[in-house]
Amino acid sequence: MDNIYRRDHGMAYISDDAVLAQQKETKKMIREYNQVMPFEPEKGMACLNRTGMKHKKNVYFEPPFYCEYGSHIEVGENFYANTNCVMLDVGKITIGDNVLIGPNVGIYTAGHPIHPESRNSAYEYGIPITIGDNVWVGGSCCILPGVKIGNNVVIGAGSVVTKDIPDNVCAAGNPCKVIREITEEDRPYYFKNRRFDEEAWKKINEK
Repeated sequence: MDNIYRRDHGMAYISDDAVLAQQKETKKMIREYNQVMPFEPEKGMACLNRTGMKHKKNVYFEPPFYCEYGSHIEVGENFYANTNCVMLDVGKITIGDNVLIGPNVGIYTAGHPIHPESRNSAYEYGIPITIGDNVWVGGSCCILPGVKIGNNVVIGAGSVVTKDIPDNVCAAGNPCKVIREITEEDRPYYFKNRRFDEEAWKKINEK
């Protein structure tokens, strides 16, 4: 079987000429995206669409953005990724609605064998990553292959996410661990003990 089939079925594969040719086509589109955004958004979105990326409304990657295929990425609506987002989408990356990605975040489905002899064989792999709805991933986080992040989660800046994170929690650290649950008591605050002012609070409650 060919390496594109192996890659797309979660098997160990080698980045041969056929695999690299797909990556090169995507890199052309992403390079153009980074050149025209944010000043020519229609051209930029056309570049993302030509990679085969699936997305809903209001999707924006602050340039520069980098990915390998684009066609292995699926993004919900109201998505924002800050500058220097890297998505190594060998395996599928699925992201829900209302997700915020901080600067310098890496979402890595790709990996290599641990044993040096196996690693030197040139075989590699891609294991899917899933991020739920209403998630905020802080700056300089690293999300590793196979991770599932639940809904309504905050991942603290600088975290290395090696294992699944459940719904409705704040998690942080290296390796990333659950710190506490997010509750209704958090709702009136925008930062630590700072409450929303009356005007802002009114708008929040109108939604």
